[in-house]
This record gives sequence, structure tokens and C-alpha cells, in this order.
Amino acid sequence: MAIMKIYETPDPVLRQISTPVEKVDDELRALIADMFDTMYDAPGIGLAAVQVGVPKRLLVMDLHEPENPDDPESPVKKEPRVFINPEILESSDSKLPYTEGCLSVPDQYAEVMRPDHIRVRWLDENGKSHEEDMDGLLAVCLQHEMDHLEGVLFIDHLSKLKRDMVLKKLAKTRRERGLYAA
Repeated sequence: MAIMKIYETPDPVLRQISTPVEKVDDELRALIADMFDTMYDAPGIGLAAVQVGVPKRLLVMDLHEPENPDDPESPVKKEPRVFINPEILESSDSKLPYTEGCLSVPDQYAEVMRPDHIRVRWLDENGKSHEEDMDGLLAVCLQHEMDHLEGVLFIDHLSKLKRDMVLKKLAKTRRERGLYAA
């Protein structure tokens, strides 16, 4: 297993449209394992393959929560999920705001409106087809990660003013950390 580089905006790799996964094999499963290692290390709850420089229609998620939410020291119960060639079959007309962040736009958060209910079809890491209705954080996270497959970042859903503010804060944070020249 390996920790992979997570590309950050404005890297053009993030704007690539991902191509379908042609076959589910051991090579793909190795990539999936590396993506989970990378996501957990970051730490995050979702990661699309394009964020690690592989423009394939693949994403991993784990909406892990403490086993006992009342105890901050409680161990985390992992629930890893793999989505290969995911597609939204239906989405509700009603939308809800959710504060989103992204490993490719580090330490920045903004409220995004998304459908609050979706029906999705995908393959898992064994090539088995699934179809499921989703809502809440699972629906939001999946839509966010699926946006990556189309070269879209969560900040693209914001007004120009809000997007510019997020990008300015990101640039300031990078300068303060000495990561990038202004």
C-alpha cells in the first residue's frame, strides 16, 4: 500500500474528464487500496481517482464515525465503499445546503446546494453491480466525488464572488505555510 500525491487546485489534472474503468482486476484493486490509504492519511471521507492523477471513473469513500459518538476517544468504525463507473439514475428536485470541503482545495469550506436524494448504480471492487437510493451525507459525498469525474470542483458550484474568496483564502494559507509563492 502507498500514500499517493493528492493534486490541488489549480492543477489541470483536476479538470480532466475521467474515462470509464474497462475491467476490474488486481491492478485496479491495488489502486483502490492505495486510494484508501491516501484518503485515510489525508484525512478525508472521499477521494476520486483523478485527484491522485488517475483519470478513471473510480472513487472511494468512508463516512467513518466513532463507534461511540458520545466518547471522543472511541475507536472509529470504518465502512469503506468503492464506486466504479458510478452513475446517478435519478435525483430529487429538492435540494439541501451542505458545508463541503475537499482534499484538492485544502482547509477551505463552503455551503453547496445539492439534491437531497439520489438513486445510483455502480460496480464494486469485485465487479458486482449495485443500485441504491441515497440521501444525507452519503448522497452529498457521492455527488461531490462524482463531480471530480467530470473535472468539477465543489467551488465551481459557488458564485464567482464566493469562489474568489475561497481561492484567496487558499492562496493566503499556502503563503503562510511557505508552500507556494504569491
